[in-house]
Amino acid sequence: MSNWEQIVGHGWAVQMLADGLANDRLGHAYLITGPEQVGKTTLARTFAQALNCEASVGERPCGHCRPCKLIGVDRHPDVKLVSPEVSGRGKLTLKIETIRQLQQDLNLSAYEARYKVAILERFDAATIGAANAFLKTLEEPPGKVVLLLTATDADMLLPTISSRCRTLNLRPLSPDLIEQHLATQLQVPAEKATLLAHLADGRLGWAIRAAKDETILQTRAEQLAYLHDALAGQRAQRFALADKLARKPETLPSLLKTWLSWWRDLTLLNQRQGQPISLMLTNVDEIERLEPLATAWNELQITGSLNQTNQALWQLERNANTRLVLENLLLLYPLPESA
Repeated sequence: MSNWEQIVGHGWAVQMLADGLANDRLGHAYLITGPEQVGKTTLARTFAQALNCEASVGERPCGHCRPCKLIGVDRHPDVKLVSPEVSGRGKLTLKIETIRQLQQDLNLSAYEARYKVAILERFDAATIGAANAFLKTLEEPPGKVVLLLTATDADMLLPTISSRCRTLNLRPLSPDLIEQHLATQLQVPAEKATLLAHLADGRLGWAIRAAKDETILQTRAEQLAYLHDALAGQRAQRFALADKLARKPETLPSLLKTWLSWWRDLTLLNQRQGQPISLMLTNVDEIERLEPLATAWNELQITGSLNQTNQALWQLERNANTRLVLENLLLLYPLPESA
């Protein structure tokens, strides 16, 4: 059994990489794009295993030999995983110093691998200097070196970078596929597997992590509780909540994204025109709360709240005054008497 089977829902990408390996038609650089936690790094790591696996060609990667095991836990001396640094506000940055150190490593002979491999996560977080410095390696790669870049979107990279890579664009998985994997491979209870599959937004990696880490769903429950408190409160309560939330600015991007998904669900319910759309909802456990609001509030109130939540996220990313952004947002949300 090949270790390729751990890749769920991206069979075409697996086939492309496996065929290139089997037919000795390897590229020197690949760009794997797609949403966060959709499986980009898992695919890159598994390809690195296939490149260096000790099994026969048709059985690579086996997942059991020394190279496969070391690569699987990011401890192989010839396979480098490079990740961007995280700033205080949660911004990712891949610096030129990191790229220069990697270039020095790649120019050295391999210790034991068939191919030296560099996996560069979130290359869209590279500074202009880092991207330009790496361009030389892409143009003149050392022999027996394979470069694997990941990014959320190829358009976020310099054209000179993406044009020198073979691109594999991974798409979000269906909720049914994620639910099936959680239930059969991780033995997640049915109700929880259904919820996680819808919340995952096509990202299997997120669903697996949330199945193993209870704090993820607990945090979401707290975020939704704040939203429910805001919608039930008058202006004074909303000012107080804005003040409370503004004291922890690092939590706001995640909180507002949760709120945004809730308003999107409400928008879908409001505009459904009698059509069943429960399979399209993200917050399936909120349906009993969402249903009455979808009819009590009008389309302008709901879409206005959705758009303002999205605007608040945009403003905070650009270092706007945190408390002012939250106050404006909460005061725009429909007041209880309008329900």
